[in-house]
Amino acid sequence: MKYLLDTHILLWAAGEPECLSSEASAFIADEANELYFSAASLWEIAIKAGLGREDFQVDAGVFRRAALENGYVELPVEGRHAVAVQTLPNVHKDPFDRMLVAQAQVEGIILLTADGLVAQYPGPIRKV
Repeated sequence: MKYLLDTHILLWAAGEPECLSSEASAFIADEANELYFSAASLWEIAIKAGLGREDFQVDAGVFRRAALENGYVELPVEGRHAVAVQTLPNVHKDPFDRMLVAQAQVEGIILLTADGLVAQYPGPIRKV
């Protein structure tokens, strides 16, 4: 299966695996799964790290390189993803999360999230 990890799950998998649920850990550990991260997550990390957010204290460039070296697949943000954001119901105001939802819908990839609000969107989303 193909899974797009939301930004927090991605960060936890890399640096705080104890924050992951057992279900999320199992999805990530299963070598049969193809794990994706979005360029939007890198953008979110860069912006929030620059703002001094405690939960985003990582260099986006180093993080990207490590994710690729660990077998994650990078999903670029495309125009069709941006356009799909317009069709989303107004469940969540966070633009980064909205982009991840749109990417999952457009690409047909299951978005793994720990965020209950994100999980309320229709489409291929799984709260773990």
